[in-house]
Amino acid sequence: MHFAVCFLGAFLASAMFTQVRGTKTVTSQYGETIVVPCNDGDNKPPELIFTKWKYTTDDGSSGDLLVKQALKDDAKISAPDSYKNRISITPESSLLITQATLSDQRVFTCIVVSSANLYEYPVRVEVRKKPSAPEIKNKASQLENGKLTPLGECVTTDANPPAEIVWLKNNQTLVNDEKTVIISSDVSNDSVTGLFSTKARLQYTAGKEDMTSKFACLVRHVTGPDQVTMPVTFSIYYPTEKVSLQVLSTGPVKEGDNVTLKCQADGNPPPTSFNFHIKGKKVAVAGSDVYTLSGVTRADSGEYKCSLPDNDKMEATKTIAVTYLDLSVSPSGKVLKKVGESLEVKVDKNVSSEPTVIWTKDNSRLEKQPNFTALTYSHAGFYVCEVSVGGIKRSASFQLLVEGTPVITRLTKKRSTDGKNKVLTCEAEGSPQPDVQWSVNGTNGKSTYINGKATYTLTVVPSTNLTVTCQVMNSLGSDSMAISVSSLIDDHSQAKQDLPEDEDKAKLIVGVVVGLLVVAALIGITYWLYMKRRQGTWKTGEKEMGTSEESKKLEENSHRPDV
Repeated sequence: MHFAVCFLGAFLASAMFTQVRGTKTVTSQYGETIVVPCNDGDNKPPELIFTKWKYTTDDGSSGDLLVKQALKDDAKISAPDSYKNRISITPESSLLITQATLSDQRVFTCIVVSSANLYEYPVRVEVRKKPSAPEIKNKASQLENGKLTPLGECVTTDANPPAEIVWLKNNQTLVNDEKTVIISSDVSNDSVTGLFSTKARLQYTAGKEDMTSKFACLVRHVTGPDQVTMPVTFSIYYPTEKVSLQVLSTGPVKEGDNVTLKCQADGNPPPTSFNFHIKGKKVAVAGSDVYTLSGVTRADSGEYKCSLPDNDKMEATKTIAVTYLDLSVSPSGKVLKKVGESLEVKVDKNVSSEPTVIWTKDNSRLEKQPNFTALTYSHAGFYVCEVSVGGIKRSASFQLLVEGTPVITRLTKKRSTDGKNKVLTCEAEGSPQPDVQWSVNGTNGKSTYINGKATYTLTVVPSTNLTVTCQVMNSLGSDSMAISVSSLIDDHSQAKQDLPEDEDKAKLIVGVVVGLLVVAALIGITYWLYMKRRQGTWKTGEKEMGTSEESKKLEENSHRPDV
């Protein structure tokens, strides 16, 4: 049968016109099933006899894979062992090749034979393989400032076609300039799988600024998308070029503070030991960059240094100024003075810089330092001088007492608001606070005492005229003053006699007006009586005799209104 088919094929090939179409290309992924179409599925011409698949061998010759007759369901496979168990044909005559490998990258041809024609449809197969995720190997432990150093190798494997590797710094592509950046790539092929591995070595000249730089490598391939490694950083080695000294303090350094000195160097790795120069004495500190001065005094003000243990010329200096304040005020404590005397206040201060001075008296701020040429009772009080500078605050105080013999400054009287009493007020000055003694008895005795001024009040009800004496006294002496107080009855009489002139005039005017009103009223009554008498005569029929003119006048007068 096989001989008959081959003979028939040979006969048809010689008897028919063979049509060969252009070669198409299909791409498949490594390890997956390759679908090789036969004329894009249009492979069933009228009177189809059979379909055949063949391939181009490694030496360029042609090899058979399978034949499927039109009237049969099964295909006859004649492929070599490398394809025998991996190929099949679909109802659309597409060739299926499972478990794609790179050896499947060749030309496969579909031959369609009908009673009238023979068609050949060649298809080129390409097999692609996505590369493995990139990896940075042989990383440098550290980079040296200004020196070209191998940074690492970026590797990706098992790709087809070979992958491209790009080195990145801070997400920017590093360009090979053959000086500060040198990138060398190498592509190798696995002899068994035929897949490619790519390796890219990076040599880089680092600077101090690269302490924070992030390096990564990116793999680019036709299968996409790009694959990028996690970024890596490198420690940059460089020797110390500068030393600095810091004073760790939140504010000005004042006496009694603990002051920490911190020495720093810009090298990497940084030095771990330093020499501190304290008042001309070198103190070596190992494994630390700090030195603490405990309880500093004003004598500790001055210049301090730190340096590298192996190079004293690599040093830094810092000047420390210790703030201090001494204060004394004269007088102090309790001060007793007589009214009218003088008192000089002295402030003695020893301070590191210009201070702020505040004076208060009884917690109220004063505008300036107090000085007294003539003391008064109002000067008495508690005085505080507060001086501050650079976080230090000192204060001194004194209590000023002003004494004097009591003196009455005023003695007055007035009626109470209800008019039933007399209120006496005696005002005096003196210290200590004087006591008061009245020469009469009274009620509602009250007293106040502020800044050496005393006020005493007394309510009395005088029934007769009195002379009242106010006497004030303290441990230094006494004083008295008298005042005349009239009785409440005499006050009432006197009030009438003492009416003011204006009031008398007003009363006189009122009297005149009242008199005029009385006279007018009497005239009106008299005229009314007269008229009544005349009307009565007419009514009785006793008609008066008179002329016609008199009667007419009388008639007119009777109709006039009253005046």
